[in-house]
Formats: sequence, C-alpha cells, structure tokens
Amino acid sequence: MICPKCRFEQPGGNRECVKCGLIFARYTGPAGGGTGEKSAPPSGAPVREPEFSFFDWLRELLFHVDPDVYVFYFAGRVLLYVVLLIYCIKYFLTPMVKCYQVMPFMHLVNLPFHEAGHIIFMPFGRFIMFLGGTLGQLLMPLVCLFALLIPARNNFGATASLWWLGQNFIDIAPYINDARERRLILLGGVTGRETEGHDWENILRTLGWLRHDHFLANLAYALGLVLMVAALAWGAYLLYWEYKSVREYVREI
Repeated sequence: MICPKCRFEQPGGNRECVKCGLIFARYTGPAGGGTGEKSAPPSGAPVREPEFSFFDWLRELLFHVDPDVYVFYFAGRVLLYVVLLIYCIKYFLTPMVKCYQVMPFMHLVNLPFHEAGHIIFMPFGRFIMFLGGTLGQLLMPLVCLFALLIPARNNFGATASLWWLGQNFIDIAPYINDARERRLILLGGVTGRETEGHDWENILRTLGWLRHDHFLANLAYALGLVLMVAALAWGAYLLYWEYKSVREYVREI
C-alpha cells in the first residue's frame, strides 16, 4: 500500500502511515472529491473513530516497522538472518540423534537455564522438578520474545527469540529420545544408567509414556523446525519492509 500523502510504500494492513502518521480511514482522496487532506466532518456531526479489532492490533504488533531504520542496524539484522537461515538448513539436513553437532555452543547457552529450571520448580514436587529443567530452557526464549515484542517494540529481535525457542525444542529432542536407553553423557560426566536415570526417563516413566520416547523426541524436533521456519518467514517479511524504509531514508539524505 502507498500512502496517499507522503507516497511511502508499506504493509497493506496498517491503519496509519508508518512514515507521516496519516490515518487512512480519515483521508479523502481525489476520488472522494476531497483535497487530499484529512476530511472535515459536517458541522455538528459526530466524529466516528474507525473500528479497531483485535486482529488489527495483532497485525500492528507483529508487523510494525519503524519508519526510519538506521542502515547499519538493518545490515546487522540481515547478517543475523543469514546465520540463522544457514543453521536452520543444517538442522534440516542433520538426523535428530546428531543434532548436538550442529550448534554445540548453543547447548552450553541453554544448559544454565535448564539447570536453573530444576531449582526454580523444585518446591512444586519431584515430577515438576524433573520437568522444570526443560521448562526453564523453553521459558527463557519466550520471556525474551515477549519482552522484545511488546515493551521494546523490536520485532526482528522477537523473531530471533522465536528461532531460539525452536532451537531449544531441537536441543531437548535427543534427551527425550534417550529416556529408555540412558546412554547420553549427563552434566556430571556419567550416563543415566550410572545414576537414578535422567529427567525424561523419570518424566515419561511417571506418565506411563516411556515406550513413546522416540515418537515424542521426533515430535519435539519437528516442532523446533516448524518454529524456526516460522521465525525466518516472519523475519523475512520485516526485513523486506525495513529495506523499503532504509531506501526511503537514504534517498532523503
């Protein structure tokens, strides 16, 4: 959609121009017999605000683009996007049981949140304590996502957090898959066979789902890939409109 006032091209779902602030619902163009400015209501007539639904709010929340994007910020986001895209492709080409080999450093990033989750959820009982490790490493990217999306209005940062959430689902998949075999090396340098088991062996045994460990592991891996692709699609959309904004910004300079 092109703003009729400043001619800035932007997403079609916007209620107002992200560059000049013109509210489209109050604008009367040449086809309506106006002058191209905000239309004035008849004398004494009540002014009706355009309806603003939940979906309009959600669209503006998820797809908001700053009217003036600094070119170096844009370049950094493009670089990060390329890195995330490359690793996503690698995960698609890697079997689930070998996914730790794709980004071993991210496993070390996720590990402190996993261990902190055990401590945080310990007061809620033994089962929740075991589950708390996985909850801890999934909640952290979710917290980052909402913090970047709502207070900070950094939508591209939110897409990176969604990608990280997907990576965490992939990170826990081999752990779930090992519930019966218990051959993975744990934090203490021993396997689950040398201890009382590990988190997912205890979780699935308590639920009576131990025989479904491979299915649940593959489900977690697939969900992680879906979240990564969704994050990349969201990020590509934002980068496209940021490119439009950068182009207008550079043209004005």
